[in-house]
Amino acid sequence: MSWNQENELKLKLQKEQGYVIHKGGRNKFALVYPNVYHVGMSNLGIHIIYDMLNKRTDTSCERVFLPENKTLTQIEKSHLTLLSLETQMPLFKFSVIGFAISFEPDYFNVLKILELGKVKVLASERGELDPIIIAGGPCATFNPTPLSIFIDAFVIGEGEVILPPLLDEIYTAKAEGLSRSETLQRLSTVEGVYVPSVKQKKIRRQWLKNLDEALAHSVIITDDTEFNMYLIETARGCGRHCRFCMAGYCFRKPRNRSLETLIKEVNDAKKFNKKIGLMGAAISDYPQINELCKIINNANLPMSVASFRADSVTAEMINALVASGLKTLTIAPEAGSVKMRAVINKGIEEEHIFITVKLGIEAGVKNFRLYFMIGLPFETIEDVEAIVELSNRIKDFMEINLCSGKLTLSVNPFIPKPFTPFQWSPMADKKYLEEALKVIRNGLKRKNVEIIAESPRESFIQGILSRGDSRIGEVIYMAHKNGGVKAFRQALKSLNIDTDFYLYRQRDKNEVFSWDMLDMGFSKSYLYNEYEKAYKLQKTAACFENCKRCGVCD
Repeated sequence: MSWNQENELKLKLQKEQGYVIHKGGRNKFALVYPNVYHVGMSNLGIHIIYDMLNKRTDTSCERVFLPENKTLTQIEKSHLTLLSLETQMPLFKFSVIGFAISFEPDYFNVLKILELGKVKVLASERGELDPIIIAGGPCATFNPTPLSIFIDAFVIGEGEVILPPLLDEIYTAKAEGLSRSETLQRLSTVEGVYVPSVKQKKIRRQWLKNLDEALAHSVIITDDTEFNMYLIETARGCGRHCRFCMAGYCFRKPRNRSLETLIKEVNDAKKFNKKIGLMGAAISDYPQINELCKIINNANLPMSVASFRADSVTAEMINALVASGLKTLTIAPEAGSVKMRAVINKGIEEEHIFITVKLGIEAGVKNFRLYFMIGLPFETIEDVEAIVELSNRIKDFMEINLCSGKLTLSVNPFIPKPFTPFQWSPMADKKYLEEALKVIRNGLKRKNVEIIAESPRESFIQGILSRGDSRIGEVIYMAHKNGGVKAFRQALKSLNIDTDFYLYRQRDKNEVFSWDMLDMGFSKSYLYNEYEKAYKLQKTAACFENCKRCGVCD
């Protein structure tokens, strides 16, 4: 049975180019993505950190993923140990284990992986011979408290800046023979590191000022990924000030890589003959996007983009995407009414949406997808009806322009997130969400219109996890012991957790949040001012050079 897991990992390695195996006395670091390989290898952050750590002379970084269902069952039934990909080393033998956590639902996988790897799940139970467990990524940066009873230290910000001094301290403490508690105390002095077991002053997020100093592209090439592309990061952060978007606030300031750097990365990608996947919050906002598209086309490489905005997309970019095989053009109005787009400060008008659809049709696109949220702050059913009305007019516009393809609506319940102006807002209850979805479904019963909606059950769990505290960590732990995410609701009941407290109440202006010990570079009063502006339907202009409004650039 053990051979099956090892063989599966070796077969994965055989299909890869670019992995690294170091021999000798380096410190062993397990880089863990808390989901399956197919998903994890599509995460650019894994490539960035893997490359950075293996370039150190004192570190051997190996990857660990959640096993696929069949292998997972074999490991659990036979009481085997989860192994690393590169050398099939048991997880518990690594001196440092680092989780990259992007999505709240993966919290349950974090505990599962620790258990499978024979590592104590609770931080308080680990002893001197146990690995140091660290966690980074968006979820760790925004609100680490639900995982604070499991993780020894959190990376608050961008790994390229924080991980080098953090590992230096871990290795120095090891060389000096410091105890576990002394080591964690030492780690708490590193800028951008939060250690739950140590009382600290505010932890200020650390971020990379010049993206060209640290390349960000695929370093391990394999066909076995969700996207099967060569990923290149064009920019990081977003300055559009959408009030629902946690990444827009916590990855400020918006930064672009130079075109020269991107040209080099495109040229490096040629030998792999893969589709180029441009990564960033809004690829169409890249100042030289038309030139970049031209360069990729001249290299005879297909391309794709992570996202774009309807008010900055260009004909050149759409033509390049269609030439690369794009079949469906995705637009994210987020809201149907003028009022709600003002509430969220989306900055996109209807004319931008229709111009984008027209550009797509002219380029040969047949199908379109629209992203909407329901349950936003200050929303009414009339605003939901506006989603139906806008979608019907877009479908009419497609047909008038002889486009007979499919219009797909992806409708997701809004989930308030930490460090956004809407962190004070209640989440819409199940009854309202079901009514809103019914309005949309009933209003769009026509040919070639599809509606895909996220389950209210999933949004319920994510809503609690996103603004959870250490009590929610106890719920996660109980759920883990009783089967994982499926046991989450029962764990809430068993521990007498009032879900209304986390989900459905309006927060007071002066409420202390469990993430207030973190400093993202802007004040809480700045966020609340944005919340008040949302109520008043007031616009906030995008970031601009030498802007001092939020404080991040100070």
